[in-house]
Amino acid sequence: MTQSSTPVCVVTGSASGIGAASALRFAQAGWSVAIGNFDDSTRDAAHAVEAACRDAGAQTLVFDADVGNDAHCRRAMDAVASRWQRIDALINCAGTTRVIPHNAFDQIDDLEFERVYRVNLIGLYQMTRAAVPLLRESATMAHASGAKRSTSVVNISSLAGLNGTGSSIAYAASKGAVNTLTVSLARNLAPHIRVNAIAPGMVDEGLLLRVLEPHAYDGVLARMTDAAPLKRVSMPSEIADLAWFLAAQAPAITGQVIAAENGLLLNGG
Repeated sequence: MTQSSTPVCVVTGSASGIGAASALRFAQAGWSVAIGNFDDSTRDAAHAVEAACRDAGAQTLVFDADVGNDAHCRRAMDAVASRWQRIDALINCAGTTRVIPHNAFDQIDDLEFERVYRVNLIGLYQMTRAAVPLLRESATMAHASGAKRSTSVVNISSLAGLNGTGSSIAYAASKGAVNTLTVSLARNLAPHIRVNAIAPGMVDEGLLLRVLEPHAYDGVLARMTDAAPLKRVSMPSEIADLAWFLAAQAPAITGQVIAAENGLLLNGG
């Protein structure tokens, strides 16, 4: 089969939040987009994202994957290979958390750590590993044609991984591990594949919206807005724009964790 001439972006966790915004951002830039769906509970939302991407003129593919399951990751990459025979960017957005106070040691155990790490860290690694052959092949073919263009992995981390805050201590630890994994992958996948991470602070319409009751979410949103020096929180589209820049417009950037947190690090988070 002939490789598609259109660049391809794979986005995990695409049914909502940053993942959905990232899929649409790449679609609007003229890329084909593979949209990662978790299960039946998110299917309608994933297909709504697909419809928006198609309205933007993109070719699309929806794939089901629990990224914590290595077989699902490999099956997803096989589907992308069958459709387009290339991957130019992988945006790792799939994530999970529960809101547990960091000092509530009796409420968090090894099973919760393992659950969070299975998705946020191991799943990210497994999806990246499954994508590497196609990412490497796409970069090699670009170099052979004289384009000298690298392919890219962008990991969605969190401010929690930089300052130990966030929805739970397990979540913060998992995102700190994502930051370290990003650097290790960047070193070992160079020169053809660049790997970077984005560490957002509070993102409206993001993961917390799915795990908190509305009144609790509104309280967190107000507190984070007030705490930020810029007196705002981010929107998913802002993080998607940054993911697009890292993948498509930043050939010299790899191994970086870029904080996008409205200045929270300036006052200790």
